[in-house]
Amino acid sequence: MDIKSTSQSAVARPEDENLGIGANIAYGFQHVLTMYGGIIAVPLIVGQAAGLLPAEIGLLIAASLFIGGLATLLQTIGVPFFGCQLPLVQGVSFASVATVVAIVTTGGGLPSVFGAVIAASALGFLITPIFSQIIKFFPPLVTGTVITTIGLTLMPVAARWAMGGNSNLPTFGSMTNIGLAGFTLAMVLLLSKLGNAAISRLSILLAMVIGTFAAWALGLVDFSGITTGSIFAFPSPFHFGMPTFEIAAIISMFIVVLVILVETSADILAVGDIIETDIDSKRLGNGLRADMAASMIAPIFGSFTQSAFAQNVGLVAVTGVKSRFVVAYAGIILVILGLMPIMGRVIATVPTAVLGGAGIVLFGTVAASGIRTLAQVSYTNNMNLIIVATSIGFGMLPIAAPAFYDQFPDWFATIFHSGISSAAIMAIALNLLFNHLKVGNSDQQSVFVAGTEDRSVRPVVMIDLYEGDYFTEGKLFDCDGKEIPISKEPAHH
Repeated sequence: MDIKSTSQSAVARPEDENLGIGANIAYGFQHVLTMYGGIIAVPLIVGQAAGLLPAEIGLLIAASLFIGGLATLLQTIGVPFFGCQLPLVQGVSFASVATVVAIVTTGGGLPSVFGAVIAASALGFLITPIFSQIIKFFPPLVTGTVITTIGLTLMPVAARWAMGGNSNLPTFGSMTNIGLAGFTLAMVLLLSKLGNAAISRLSILLAMVIGTFAAWALGLVDFSGITTGSIFAFPSPFHFGMPTFEIAAIISMFIVVLVILVETSADILAVGDIIETDIDSKRLGNGLRADMAASMIAPIFGSFTQSAFAQNVGLVAVTGVKSRFVVAYAGIILVILGLMPIMGRVIATVPTAVLGGAGIVLFGTVAASGIRTLAQVSYTNNMNLIIVATSIGFGMLPIAAPAFYDQFPDWFATIFHSGISSAAIMAIALNLLFNHLKVGNSDQQSVFVAGTEDRSVRPVVMIDLYEGDYFTEGKLFDCDGKEIPISKEPAHH
């Protein structure tokens, strides 16, 4: 199946390049491997909290893969008013986990969760025009800060993967797991350095395959479970019952939807910056509408709120593969995985520690991309440095101290428990305060501005200098390299 571009532009966009079936499948599969652990984590956690049997949890996982694939196709290929047509992988948002578990464990059950997701996503869909108009408030100062924070907030995920993923297992944090992650990381670096262009771009996927076989050689992988269970299975609509709509659950979920809208906006702008393509308010709005539409449909088949996966933004940055059709093929693979549990069992054999080794490179690259964007920002005689410092620091609070917001109101904690949304909100607010609302700004605003003003030298100093004189390491030299003594006598005017 060869997907063709749905639009023709007078000026070719980098994301519209179609690499062909073979490359699309290979790179698309790499995207699936990168986000597979994240997309199955939510249904696993929720299913366990709801007390479901393993077979029913399997249905939740299959539904999440199926809907994630459809949402990815909508986002990458696009139809009128839906889809930003960027290389963005969609899947179950981790931002909803705490709220979903709270609804499940307080008696509402999965029907209440599904009703809350449908209603909250519908409200989110209605307010997407507001979010799509805020693009002017996302200059490189803001996007660079958010991209950097995305990478930094994902590093704990890579660390947990490298340690084994499940902290309840006795092998969590073992040298075997960490060694396997280190071996995978080394393979990524080696293939990137020694391989040709194709091998270098596929270094993440090839390193995962090599890491998996290395784990198998050590007796850490069992392939026998691949043939256990059904081969084909279609997600049944409303398998867990018809959704119920409870006001409290809907309000809680709507706060999550607001967080998702902020994070997806940041991801759309981040990937646009990485692949160097233009993102306007129309395109941003189309992406957010696709996000909310997928979230409204997801509960019908047993899944939850959808959003863009930040780790796949990192993969785009690492590989340099900008084609949205590559990610569209990843969507097709996800749909197939959702319909074919046996394929899901194949990918599930990849050890979490192997994912962790690759994740270190992926997530670190996201942060590095943000730093590159921040390098474009002017810090001369303004407050941009303190904006970046405060925003990143604010975003790191819930990462450094996960219980930081435990005593805050639930709605506040839900929003700011995400380091990404925390940094985004702070960066936008401070940019507005200092760079848009300039009333009250001082000429000497703070110590952060010190030394950034344009320098000047008094004429009396210039009188004593000759052509070719230079100053280095605290000493003054003439054009022949001879040191010129500096008088300690006070200057006379």
